[in-house]
Amino acid sequence: MPRRPALIPPGLALRLRPSNAGLKIVMAATGVVFALFVLVHMIGNLKIYTGAEHFDAYAHWLRTLAEPLLPYEGALWLFRAVLVTALVAHVWAAVVLTARAHRARGPFRRRGLHGLRSFTARTMGVSGIVLLAFIAFHILDLTTGTRPAASPTFTAATHTSSAAYANLVASFDRPAVAGFYLLAMVVLGAHLAHGLYTAVNDLGVTGARSRALLTAAGGLLALAVMAGNITIPIAVMAGWLR
Repeated sequence: MPRRPALIPPGLALRLRPSNAGLKIVMAATGVVFALFVLVHMIGNLKIYTGAEHFDAYAHWLRTLAEPLLPYEGALWLFRAVLVTALVAHVWAAVVLTARAHRARGPFRRRGLHGLRSFTARTMGVSGIVLLAFIAFHILDLTTGTRPAASPTFTAATHTSSAAYANLVASFDRPAVAGFYLLAMVVLGAHLAHGLYTAVNDLGVTGARSRALLTAAGGLLALAVMAGNITIPIAVMAGWLR
């Protein structure tokens, strides 16, 4: 039988195939977007220490941001759309790069790699999967209030009120949820630290001083996000937040 002509000419298919360098830039750029988001999100989370009234007011402000130019929760959904797009691009680039690396490496494995940086590099895929699971659970728990992820007392926000403080405390009152959150924050810290380290390289930063400063800044950002978020479930379990 005569061979069917290719739907896409080989030359065009090769040009459409993203390069490794391009995929690394996609991962680096989307990683920076997520790093900035989790930093701002952590700062917002720490407002829980100002009390229920202020924290609920902050949560309500996020939903009414840019009204009446945008509808209720309009700005929030725009932010979510950007984050979902970045997440899809980040995961896609990671999967393609990992598959290519496995094919190129074949049966050979590097030996004798030690140290924290080597460990985080080798476990980026695993930590990414843990974080995806955490994101899904976190949304079901504190955004949509879907049982059994959410606490039995979850109260949905309305156009005039928010119960973000009570929902957060009720969620972390469950030891399993608090423990999972603590684990996820440690994983996030390691993932962020290594991801921002590689982003400095993949985005083409040159100069020893610039690279050192950006690497240190990335490490401090990862540590701050991890430490700041970890304090919240600990404070709830210790009874400091009620």
